[in-house]
Amino acid sequence: MTFCSKGAVAAVLAFSLGALLSHPVQAQETTCGTDRKIDIAEMTWPSAAALAHIHAVILEKGYGCSVGLVTGDTVPTSSSMLSRGTPAIAPELWTSAIEEPWANGIKDGKVVKLADAITDGTIEGWFIPRYTQEANPELVTAKDVIAHPELFPDPEDSSKGRLYSCPPGWACELSTSALFTAFDMKKTWNLFSPGSGGALDASIARAFLRKQPILFYYWGPTAILGKYDAVQLDLGPTKPDVYVCNTDPDCDKPKGVTAYPSSPAIVGAAAWIKTDAPVIADYFSKVGLSNKEISDILVYGDENKADAAATAENFLKTKTDVWTKWVPADVAEKVKAAL
Repeated sequence: MTFCSKGAVAAVLAFSLGALLSHPVQAQETTCGTDRKIDIAEMTWPSAAALAHIHAVILEKGYGCSVGLVTGDTVPTSSSMLSRGTPAIAPELWTSAIEEPWANGIKDGKVVKLADAITDGTIEGWFIPRYTQEANPELVTAKDVIAHPELFPDPEDSSKGRLYSCPPGWACELSTSALFTAFDMKKTWNLFSPGSGGALDASIARAFLRKQPILFYYWGPTAILGKYDAVQLDLGPTKPDVYVCNTDPDCDKPKGVTAYPSSPAIVGAAAWIKTDAPVIADYFSKVGLSNKEISDILVYGDENKADAAATAENFLKTKTDVWTKWVPADVAEKVKAAL
């Protein structure tokens, strides 16, 4: 048996205490880990804006980070992240429009993907109310619906059905028009173009409130799909080349039938986040939400005319079962105390 002197024991204890103080396990898990300001892109669409405010509150109040919100949009935000490393975080970045530069940025070590912001992908297509399908269970595909224009009469021309498209100038107006042509609907259907996104929403809301049938284009995550029980119609397989042509006004090929591709929406970050603030990078790796969960967040904002900050606050107050899974318990308590 080996005996140690009192001095040796004291030295060992001092070394162990010093090691514990220099490597506080709890602090590593629940503090920001960087003095750099973490700018979060607040995109121009409701879901991304709400997410930006949700994460800003959690990072600032829970982790003690210095946080800023900066106005963003897909192309300018990604370009700035790639060239300047700021903003640090884009909480809902749709990469389909920036596929090549984003892939090159990952390869060059300038940006990283931390998670899928929308875990089950975005939604885009043609919809009918569930109550309409329940009354007519044979209506499953777009072709099924097209064969029954009498079930969706145009209020201004009851001899034809009406398909609600997108407002002028939107990319979805091109794709919906292309499908209208490809399905050869002109003889028995009218393609209705609302004057604005608000007008489209109002038409959909009016139909649902009156329990009327309606065939409409829409996308998600959105408040409309969170608020109203709509069924997405089967448009068949996705054909990327056909979709590209359908959305290109200069494409001279015949318009074809294709389902809408699901656009990847990710939590994108400047690469320095993983090295300088690994705790925050780990946090963002857990924050993915489903299409329905995000749509549900937006319903509050829509019904209460709330801005992104108020919508985020409501989520943090009412959905603790969701966001507390993203963070350690003491971080969750700090956020709750700050609300």
